[in-house]
Amino acid sequence: MRIEENGGESASINHLIFAYYVTGHGFGHATRVVEVVRNLIAAGHDVHVVTGAPDFVYSSEIQSPRLFRRKLVLDCGAVQADALTVDRLASLQKYSETAVRPRDSILATEVEWLHSIKADLVVSDVVPVACRAAAEAGIRSVCVTNFSWDFIYAEYVMAAGYHHRSIVWQIAEDYSHCEFLIRLPGYCPMPAFRDVIDVPLVVRRLHKSRKEVRKELRIREDVKLVILNFGGQPAGWKLKEDYLPSGWLCLVCGASDTQELPPNFLKLPKDAYTPDLIAASDCMLGKIGYGTVSEALAYKLPFVFVRRDYFNEEPFLRNMLEFYQSGVEMIRRDLLTGHWKPYLERAISLKPCYEGGINGGEVAAHILQETAIGKNYASDKLSGVRRLRDAIVLGYQLQRVPGRDVSIPEWYTNAENELGLSTGSPTSEMSESNAITEFCTDDFEILHGDLQGLSDTRSFLNSLVELNNVSDSEKNNEKRQMRERKAAAGLFNWEVDIFVTRAPGRLDVMGGIADYSGSLVLQMPIREACHVAVQRNHPSKHRLWKHALARQNAKGQGPMPVLQIVSYGSELSNRGPTFDMDLSDFMEGEQPISYEKANKYFAQDPSQKWAAYVAGTILVLMKELGVRFEDSISMLVSSAVPEGKGVSSSAAVEVASMSAIAAAHGLSISPRELALLCQKVENHIVGAPCGVMDQMTSACGEANKLLAMVCQPAEIIGLVTIPSHFRFWGIDSGIRHSVGGADYGSVRIGAFMGRKIIKATASTRLSQSMSTANGASPDEVDNDGLELLEAEASLDYLCNLSPHRYEALYANLLPQSMLGEVFLEKYVDHGDTVTVIDKKRTYSVTAAAKHPVYENFRVKAFKALLTSASSNEQLTALGELLYQCHYSYSACGLGSDGTDRLVQLVQEMQHGKASRVDDGTLYGAKITGGGSGGTVCVVGRNCLRSSQHILEIQQRYKKATGYLPFIFEGSSPGVGKFGYLKIRRSIAPKS
Repeated sequence: MRIEENGGESASINHLIFAYYVTGHGFGHATRVVEVVRNLIAAGHDVHVVTGAPDFVYSSEIQSPRLFRRKLVLDCGAVQADALTVDRLASLQKYSETAVRPRDSILATEVEWLHSIKADLVVSDVVPVACRAAAEAGIRSVCVTNFSWDFIYAEYVMAAGYHHRSIVWQIAEDYSHCEFLIRLPGYCPMPAFRDVIDVPLVVRRLHKSRKEVRKELRIREDVKLVILNFGGQPAGWKLKEDYLPSGWLCLVCGASDTQELPPNFLKLPKDAYTPDLIAASDCMLGKIGYGTVSEALAYKLPFVFVRRDYFNEEPFLRNMLEFYQSGVEMIRRDLLTGHWKPYLERAISLKPCYEGGINGGEVAAHILQETAIGKNYASDKLSGVRRLRDAIVLGYQLQRVPGRDVSIPEWYTNAENELGLSTGSPTSEMSESNAITEFCTDDFEILHGDLQGLSDTRSFLNSLVELNNVSDSEKNNEKRQMRERKAAAGLFNWEVDIFVTRAPGRLDVMGGIADYSGSLVLQMPIREACHVAVQRNHPSKHRLWKHALARQNAKGQGPMPVLQIVSYGSELSNRGPTFDMDLSDFMEGEQPISYEKANKYFAQDPSQKWAAYVAGTILVLMKELGVRFEDSISMLVSSAVPEGKGVSSSAAVEVASMSAIAAAHGLSISPRELALLCQKVENHIVGAPCGVMDQMTSACGEANKLLAMVCQPAEIIGLVTIPSHFRFWGIDSGIRHSVGGADYGSVRIGAFMGRKIIKATASTRLSQSMSTANGASPDEVDNDGLELLEAEASLDYLCNLSPHRYEALYANLLPQSMLGEVFLEKYVDHGDTVTVIDKKRTYSVTAAAKHPVYENFRVKAFKALLTSASSNEQLTALGELLYQCHYSYSACGLGSDGTDRLVQLVQEMQHGKASRVDDGTLYGAKITGGGSGGTVCVVGRNCLRSSQHILEIQQRYKKATGYLPFIFEGSSPGVGKFGYLKIRRSIAPKS
């Protein structure tokens, strides 16, 4: 429907013209567009498709003069290095080249073209700029999709750096010009769209029956047939005959013309009509996408899938696939090495049960037709551009409109709960009711250790008791946990001792990123913790998963030590719930492999990279302490420390894992040594350049005390009891934090650059002073000044430089920023063993170097104030130090809009009338840990009114962003105080 200049509307129901824009990402979007377009053409309308897909995608289904194809790509989707690997930075760069830089010319061209074809409606799947072009052309627009690119790209910004945020905001704003969204099943949260209409699956129709297809291919009905549907294959991959079980055949989509295949693999033509082939097969092997999932569900075909890395659409489609009992997950290395048999045999035992509609193409076409002739599906409120402010979806900040708050749709606010993306950890689901649950002593006997009254530990032990009760009768909201629970149920030999440890996360009260510069830090262990259960078994008695057994049998060496891990809560971060490896993979001849090789080993499959935090502890014990592991190891990891919130979830996992393995193998490791070993896991195996304060707090902390530590490298100077008249809270911003992200690493590099420049400057000054002193009398020589310069010329840690010396001698000499290449040419290296300078990147130096110098001073002042007399002035001063730290983070480029908003809300509460009447409640707040999102720490008076103000901030933040923050309050002991539990099952599991 065109909006005429006189305000009227022009459209004829007999003959409408649609402009249909299709994203340049893969064939999946084009194949579903075909079905909608086919129905529009069948209704007598013209459709102009703007697409980069090959002609056969459309011509195989539609032969009509009413279909017009215009070869043009206005976005790039996700750039893939191969069939399974997404290049996040390249995706953002490509989008910038395709849609950002030429934006003005794109808009002008598209507006002119839309007018030239006299389009009645613009439809987008799901090209952002098409919505904006339609608005400028005065034409209504509708999107048809299950995801939007703002949500997909938001995670890429985490890795590429926040300077790319403008891309995400621009995409979301473009989408907000769309009138409404026709939402397909398996959808992601899409907050840019205000109004939503849900439709059934859009699925291409069948042209031939299963029998006809098999007859054409000369495949008997009794032959098991798998279709390999990857839309391209991993680079350098060569298929082999023994990949398939005996008697099976495989149809290969997307094989190159030159690729040679074994006799049991059949190459399909590039224009083969895959719906018919899917329906004729017994199962499918491929990667998850809307097209493959929808057609697998529609035709009740079991789907063996391999995860793609860094594609946020996947977990939502995977949940739908598994909900209808249609999915089997294959580990990437088993795909590439040909261990297919256990997965294919499992797949054909499934009974897919999807009974929903598959006529989404017809339904969507009808809605589009009605919209084009003038029907209004959108709500009357918020006409024109409809945008959110600081929208936060599953940890990604999507867009920001300064100074403007608008209402947020209820479905979006509840998106995380609707889609089941909460932690699957039984431990994390504690409530007041289960806090008093008694441990089932009839089932387990505690041979060593004490529960110490910790309700979460009691809950974890009870979850072990319940593992054998896993059944298909679990409630719907637990179905997504079933795979984890079933794997865990088969993990342990209940007749053998199990060792359990517990390690908390931490709240960074003061110190933060200054830890790697040698600062004093003050850290509080939080109530939320990670539990790990470990059992060792002789390889001949170890219960192996089917695919692990198949892999070991293929080696023909008999039982060998194997590590098997189950991690609860995998859906929250789109990672695989299980991991297994032969422990021999950690050996190279008679010696353990290098950390560099281990890093590459775990990076092979991003969906299983999480295992580096757990399994990496074994390699560190091998390399640093000379431990050799002859037995197989089973591990269950259940963490209630939320990921991506800046409260050291990774340190909690590392510390709990290593302490459990040490306990199971009779190793005596002090808490301090344990923390230093765990830091090696994170720095060298995971590859995150963090300091040691996180691991130290998790290992050495005590409940209701601040761990005071000088990070040179890790000297604990004491535990400071938190005075009873005030307390600390953590409030989660909902924006994902990662110390492995680009911003944290670049600030660290900038700080080390600054140290190197200061050392070089001090060395030059010292040489000049020494040459001058050689000709002076002893009374004229400033020995104290020379000693200071000597210390600064060999400065080990930036925090050993006092603020006044920094300002007097070095502040004005440091460059604001410096290109990596220029720095390396002048100074050779920056002296940091865990980061690498990118020659082509410009690093901020002054702010990054100044922060730790002043932060160390602030932390010392904070510690001194903790023991001063109780007064309002004491609390005000503590709060002011938090605020100063927060703004220093921002100067380094480690702030975020979400954390800034929370700090602003604390200030509004602090200076509000109600707070002044109550003699003050909240006094200060700061971003914590590595910054760039995560949690803010708040200090306030320990009273009921303060807690009420914290809850009020929580609700205000939700109103503004749609995200309800998690509040951290309370404390618990570190692993050193907890020790370990040694338990044994008293009775055999129930049958």
